Amino acid sequence: MNEQLSAALAAEEAAVYAYGLVGVNLTGAGDIAEARTAEAAHRGRRDVLVSRLAQLQASTAPAPAGYELPFPVTDRVTALKLAIHVEDGVAAAWRAVLPVTSGTDRGTALSALTDSAVRATRWRRLAEVTPVTLPFPGRPSPN
Repeated sequence: MNEQLSAALAAEEAAVYAYGLVGVNLTGAGDIAEARTAEAAHRGRRDVLVSRLAQLQASTAPAPAGYELPFPVTDRVTALKLAIHVEDGVAAAWRAVLPVTSGTDRGTALSALTDSAVRATRWRRLAEVTPVTLPFPGRPSPN
């Protein structure tokens, strides 16, 4: 379980970093507000995970100072694409936590997976990407 929670922490830390780049490349007030809300949610999840891993006395790698992006982010289109990519990645990290947890930890994982799937759907809608939803969020695509 510690390994999966640590992976979820790494995904949340990467999301916080990514939303800094997403936000500066958005222009509409609604888009920017959505990015700020998403970043705050990921910061909150990160903090919960740090506390939980400390309770479990699990060691984790420190967050890197920066991350290699999957593609350049230079405008609204690429910022929305990054937001979708990040939320899908966070959903995948939390999905891996589900089978190894129970009780409160499992509830936290399910809530985080659901929240990321909903955010990814919002970003897909704003980016006019179809399909807007995925049938099984967090599951690797068969392609």
